[in-house]
Amino acid sequence: MSILLSPLTIKNITLKNRIVVSPMCQYSAEDGYANDWHLVHLGSRAVGGAALIIQEATAVSPIGRISPGDLGIWSDGHVPVLKRITSFIHQQGSVAGIQLAHAGRKASFDVPWNGGKQILEKDGGWKTVAPSAIPFHDQDEPPVALTGSDIEKIKADFKAATLRSIEAGYQVIEIHAAHGYLFHQFFSPLSNTRTDEYGGSFENRIRLLIEVVDIVREVWTTEKPLFVRISATDWAEKGWSPEDSIQLSAILKTKDVDLIDCSSGGNIHYQEIPLFPGYQVQFSDSIRKETGILTGAVGLITEAKQAEEILQEGKADLILLARELLRDAYFPLHAAFELDDEIKWPDQYVRAKPRKKS
Repeated sequence: MSILLSPLTIKNITLKNRIVVSPMCQYSAEDGYANDWHLVHLGSRAVGGAALIIQEATAVSPIGRISPGDLGIWSDGHVPVLKRITSFIHQQGSVAGIQLAHAGRKASFDVPWNGGKQILEKDGGWKTVAPSAIPFHDQDEPPVALTGSDIEKIKADFKAATLRSIEAGYQVIEIHAAHGYLFHQFFSPLSNTRTDEYGGSFENRIRLLIEVVDIVREVWTTEKPLFVRISATDWAEKGWSPEDSIQLSAILKTKDVDLIDCSSGGNIHYQEIPLFPGYQVQFSDSIRKETGILTGAVGLITEAKQAEEILQEGKADLILLARELLRDAYFPLHAAFELDDEIKWPDQYVRAKPRKKS
């Protein structure tokens, strides 16, 4: 059997294979509420055979949304539809996960197909917050620097969101600390110029994430898997570095984080990213080898043999697919054929299953 299609047990769950639906914003919610689009989008990837379906960045507060179309979990009213989605995912033998997020200074932007520009308060947007009053783009309205009480409110929001995630039936939580969103803004000296206990030293800049992990773990028991997505580098001088990510990952491991989801970039608009197939696998590889924590690889992974090779070489434990699973919701079923392996098809689709290669 291929590693890609072999099971992996993490805490109290067993994933039926190593293929994960990476969180992908759909920008299709209203006031944070999920709808039929989310049910069909996430549900079809479960039907397609992915082991873990991680729901898009789901905001812990209204001002934490990237756009007005983001999903939210700041209200008890959000839970019933989310529970319907998780129930369907679990019926397919997949695991439902949720990515809890706060966008910080990268909030209040329009949806991509409308141009993705910042929405000002006068135009229906909201005032954004960040560790420091530094905008993402020079032409953007600057965020408001968070006060001590603001930070306490954010921590409380993550705890409340975790409790709602339990009620909604999620079996994995991922904390979004990548792509230039709030926690990443704290990590990087390019976006954090604070002089209090949340700025300056490496220990201070990671403090908020560590405190949130501790708070989440208070209610998300140690038997349940907890992931953290990080951007392993800013791809910019004097920014967050791969060495920083290794150090952070080692600390997160002591905090009972189970897996580091290894992405990169997103915090600085002038980043220079050398794109090539699997360009971020180097980070999952180094973090895994240096710390011993489980890692997930993501980024321009598009073929079953490519994914299998990453696992065979010990560079990651899970493969997270994003755009490829938008192109092909049934990638896992097709991967089994490509690798001459076996995977369970939905009973309703068995009649379309191709024969094994001779």
